[in-house]
Amino acid sequence: MEKVLIIVGDASETMDTLYPYYRLIEAGFQPVVAAPEKRRYQMVMHEVKPGWTITKEWEGYTIEADIAFRDVNPEEYLGIFFSGGRAPEYLRYDEDLVRITRHFFETNKPIACVCHGVEIPAYAGCVKGRRMATVPKCRFDLEVCGGIFVDAPCVVDGNLVSGRTYHDHGYYMGAWIKLLEEAQKAKQSDPHYGNRRAQ
Repeated sequence: MEKVLIIVGDASETMDTLYPYYRLIEAGFQPVVAAPEKRRYQMVMHEVKPGWTITKEWEGYTIEADIAFRDVNPEEYLGIFFSGGRAPEYLRYDEDLVRITRHFFETNKPIACVCHGVEIPAYAGCVKGRRMATVPKCRFDLEVCGGIFVDAPCVVDGNLVSGRTYHDHGYYMGAWIKLLEEAQKAKQSDPHYGNRRAQ
């Protein structure tokens, strides 16, 4: 069973995280939750409450990290998912996460990103010239790092699939799963798949 990384931390968005987690299992992949340390993390729920103009936050479920960023060998993983919530605001500065992130972009492996998750590949210098969806409040983070903001529920740019918020899961997640399935077939026919740098 091929392994796929899910990047989380305290204040990762619950729906952003659990939907892809269970969708990966359903599709026959092994989700591996990676975080700054191997421990349990408190997720949150985000919604713009009626009458509000900003996002309100509630405590959500918790999730156990399987592995710390420093222990991740990205060559062992078929793809990666960057969850949203407030977590990416501080996770992006983790040097090991930057190393992991760059591997998936450099080797052209399937990547998915939702909401604030864009802040991680943006900080890692991986979004220049790439078309991505994200929550509008993160448009600046994407564009200041050279990315191209697209206000759509599913944006596919080569190996990169993105959505704006968890409301878009039903639109972009299937496209990412399809890329993972194609990568799985390619790896079965080429054992060095994903360890070469993208041309």
